[in-house]
Amino acid sequence: MCLAIPGKLIAISQEHGLKMGSVDISGSVTRACLEYVPDIQVGQYTIVHAGFALKIIDEAEAAESMQVWNELLRAEAEERSARERR
Repeated sequence: MCLAIPGKLIAISQEHGLKMGSVDISGSVTRACLEYVPDIQVGQYTIVHAGFALKIIDEAEAAESMQVWNELLRAEAEERSARERR
């Protein structure tokens, strides 16, 4: 199972013969290999796992996925806080 995180491609470059990109994931920019999504363009959304962009997604799917991630993070923080109060 893969836990890929959505982000917006903000730059494309070539590094050591590989198509690479800078991906904005909730305000944090990370590098990702774009070889699995050769047709991706700056401004499009992708999902990233282990440093690889896996597929192109539309903005609505990216927003929905980020909402789910944020809900999971919020639930985890609440659970951690409850454990610390015990």
